[in-house]
Amino acid sequence: MRTFVLRARAAPTDSAKLLASVGGDAHAEILAHTLMNAIFVAQSHRPDVVVYLVLESTADFSRSIRFEASAMHEFDGFNEQALLGKVAKALDASRGMGKEETRPVESGVTVQTISFERLVQQLAQTQPLFVMDRKGKPIRDQAFPANPCFLLTDHIPMPKNTFHTLDRLGATRITLGKTMLFASQCVVLIHHELDQRQG
Repeated sequence: MRTFVLRARAAPTDSAKLLASVGGDAHAEILAHTLMNAIFVAQSHRPDVVVYLVLESTADFSRSIRFEASAMHEFDGFNEQALLGKVAKALDASRGMGKEETRPVESGVTVQTISFERLVQQLAQTQPLFVMDRKGKPIRDQAFPANPCFLLTDHIPMPKNTFHTLDRLGATRITLGKTMLFASQCVVLIHHELDQRQG
């Protein structure tokens, strides 16, 4: 299993605001592109992938939307509009939730009111963490155990204090090169590297 966590610090947790922010400063389209590249391949989807989208622009709690590819059956297409529609549906389902509650949305999709830091703490209990950092170890030189979890961010860089927290959790910093890439591009390259190792 491969897990990807995208921290979307500017993404609104209100569905209408999220959909209206496509192409704007919040760059909501990054959510769809990352989800698309993490789950889909030509004429199919990857069964061994879980994606968490953590939306943080909120008046109450961050929303973590979990997509488990092997359990998802309701694909209305893999275009940007369809995937953002799934995100919006999850946000609507989360209305009125208290802190750290979880609700099912549809097959393979759940939403939880949890912060990025708390989510990562939970994932670290069962999965090795890898965070993208331009000063990290080149991915080609990094060994990956089973069930790796990759931590990504949107156009807003990960705060320094978050890196300190991740260091305490044992996260390994890795890099895909000197050029700053979109999270969706990182996902493609990570998949490619791991695919090559599987032969």
